[in-house]
Amino acid sequence: MSSPTTTRPRSVVARLAVAAVLVAGGVLSGPTGAAQAAGPYERGPAPTTAILEASRGPFTTASQSVSSLSVTGFGGGVIYYPTSTSEGTFGAIAVSPGYTAAWSSISWLGPRIASHGFVVIGIETNSRLDQPDSRGRQLLAALDYLTQRSSVRTRIDSSRLAVAGHSMGGGGSLEAASSRPSLQAAVPLAPWNLDKSWSELRVPTLIIGGESDTVAPVGSHSVPFYNSIPASAEKAYLELNGASHFFPQTTNTPTGRQMVAWLKRFVDDDTRYEQFLCPGPSGSQIEEYRNTCPSA
Repeated sequence: MSSPTTTRPRSVVARLAVAAVLVAGGVLSGPTGAAQAAGPYERGPAPTTAILEASRGPFTTASQSVSSLSVTGFGGGVIYYPTSTSEGTFGAIAVSPGYTAAWSSISWLGPRIASHGFVVIGIETNSRLDQPDSRGRQLLAALDYLTQRSSVRTRIDSSRLAVAGHSMGGGGSLEAASSRPSLQAAVPLAPWNLDKSWSELRVPTLIIGGESDTVAPVGSHSVPFYNSIPASAEKAYLELNGASHFFPQTTNTPTGRQMVAWLKRFVDDDTRYEQFLCPGPSGSQIEEYRNTCPSA
């Protein structure tokens, strides 16, 4: 992995300055204008726990398949996107499945995340045996395709991108965030990687692990990963009570809720979602939660 040469762009102050210009110029108009005035990238209604825990968010979505024959650098996949264009462009996220797995193994994440106002590409990998460094490169190739050549590229703000993945794909999302520090967020799920130190990482990272994971035990994967990421990057660690390595392969409400809140906060810079990060989730499904608690 190479050390980053730049830090995370677009401070909150800069974004709010953009918002002020847009409001002053009358760019924000229509039913979403009032909501967007607080931040230029806010999308959708004020968040609630019920909205985040529902199987779908406030945006209607559509999907389209991407053939491996039409792309380079990754194995194709499925794109999910909001059908509305009245809110402007959206942030985007590329998501990788785990070792030996297809996108279908975690495909519930695609429409769920997209329905909160994101364009999502769930990728198929070049080989189901790909290692994290390869999966990291494939995630970045998928983002490049999404923003430069896909049929939905005009719906995307190419400066607001993120990565996520399960298991080997989770390790790949760490690799991608390390090599492209301009990303706005990373969400590794039960991540596996032989590299335990990520002190160079500058991308806001939410790691979600399972307490009973025996494939990538949290004590030797998720926790060391989290501990090694500098607090200045913004980071959080959510450990699910009793969850195995395969918790992302079925609909998991705590995972969906926290992923969306993290992406909304850091990809959309939507501080309305900070209430779900600090102090963070609790209850019988949560074994542990740690967070550097970003400032609004």
